[in-house]
Amino acid sequence: MQAQPETPLRADVAVVGAGAAGLFAALVAAAEGAEVVLVSRSPLAETASYWAQGGIAAALAEGDSPELHARDTMAAGRRAARESAVRVLCDESAARVRDLERMGVSFDADRFGNLALGLEGGHAARRIVHAGGSSTGRRVTRELSARAATHERIHVLEPAAAVALWTEDRRCIGMVARRRDGAGIPVLARSAVLATGGMAALWIRTTNPPGAVGAGLTLAEAAGAQLADLEFMQFHPTALHTGGRREGFLITEAVRGEGAKLLNTDGERFVDELAPRDQVALAIEAEMRASDRPSVGLDLRGIDLARFPNIVSALAEVEIDPGTDLVPVAPAAHYTMGGVATDLDGRSTLRGLYAIGETACSGLHGANRLASNSLAECFVYGRRAALAAASEPAAPSTPPPLPEPGPPPLPPGDETRVALWRDAGLQRDAEGLRRLAHDPFPLARLIAAACLARTESRGAHQRTDHPQTDPGLDLMHTLVGGGSEPRFEHWG
Repeated sequence: MQAQPETPLRADVAVVGAGAAGLFAALVAAAEGAEVVLVSRSPLAETASYWAQGGIAAALAEGDSPELHARDTMAAGRRAARESAVRVLCDESAARVRDLERMGVSFDADRFGNLALGLEGGHAARRIVHAGGSSTGRRVTRELSARAATHERIHVLEPAAAVALWTEDRRCIGMVARRRDGAGIPVLARSAVLATGGMAALWIRTTNPPGAVGAGLTLAEAAGAQLADLEFMQFHPTALHTGGRREGFLITEAVRGEGAKLLNTDGERFVDELAPRDQVALAIEAEMRASDRPSVGLDLRGIDLARFPNIVSALAEVEIDPGTDLVPVAPAAHYTMGGVATDLDGRSTLRGLYAIGETACSGLHGANRLASNSLAECFVYGRRAALAAASEPAAPSTPPPLPEPGPPPLPPGDETRVALWRDAGLQRDAEGLRRLAHDPFPLARLIAAACLARTESRGAHQRTDHPQTDPGLDLMHTLVGGGSEPRFEHWG
């Protein structure tokens, strides 16, 4: 790292990550008068959120309510969702949709101008707001990126990556970014907000872009913050299986909401396609084992695919015609329900450090995320964290020495990714997890520790050696990090 400049960049809030959560938090903080430094590893509008096909879950329909949305979220969470976090999301998501509309996001509407609400697995009502059909992430990040890039109080560092969090007296006072040319850029701030996404790309079969390797989790843990619920990795049931091009491409759950069916080798349905994701993924895996096939068929014939142009385009690249062909799909690592442990305003266990979006774990998703609650989480908790982060005490006028760079965010080669898929995949046992506990990549070892600690099967965490759910672990969350042994904490 280069020598510290005489005057580091100063801001009120340093936001790391420019996906949906980071962009929204930066804009909210700036609107409140805060000076914001926004660090983006890739050019704006090319983050993981850009590729998000799902919509935003919000109780906007007549006859729907936050209470019904909360009931569905709690049911999907398998007695592990934190009720207070669920209530926050369900009470506030509709208002955040309206905020996005005021920011210029144009959501899909019917011919009367009413929002066209979709239905997805685990939801008892149509409450999924989309923009451009399955291009919601693209539409939202495009609008927010344009606003952030031109906002007078937002200083964008791109392409750059945070390599260490800056701390003093167990308080986060900023971070150090590094450009691709190796230049180090210290940022001194009241607080830092991590919005770097999840870690699903650490598994060899994944729906995520290559950068989703838990970089924010690694930064936070190295600085002394605790991580929670790393055993709960959600495997999306319907990722394209080709063995080559477009391998792992996500076939959004919304197509099943419109009537797409899952078929086995005999052409028969074998699962309720709109059951929660953990249930559907396990049913698909069971069919694959029984048939000794690497995939099952997703029947899109008869579905109006005009709403899903990116799916049609991706299938055309691999010469699959969804109007006549069954689409080969299989589960893939998709969404990190664990993350940096936070409260309901995004505060981590390290003062001055916040985490939002997929980087965070407030307990909202429990053991199984309800479809399309993730984008809603970005905006609901992004706003709450932005307001809290901007009100932290001022950074010290005389900063301490710069921190050393943290551990590498990427494992070397594919060995760790193969090991995570093998030993911490849809089903795991103590033997494989103990093997994973010796992996050279630190985050993989923490995942193994969390999985070993939870000696039960619940939602996305399925132990073949402990197939039953332990009622004693209801509402208990696994905390790891800081060199201490895993422990459980009750989040009511």
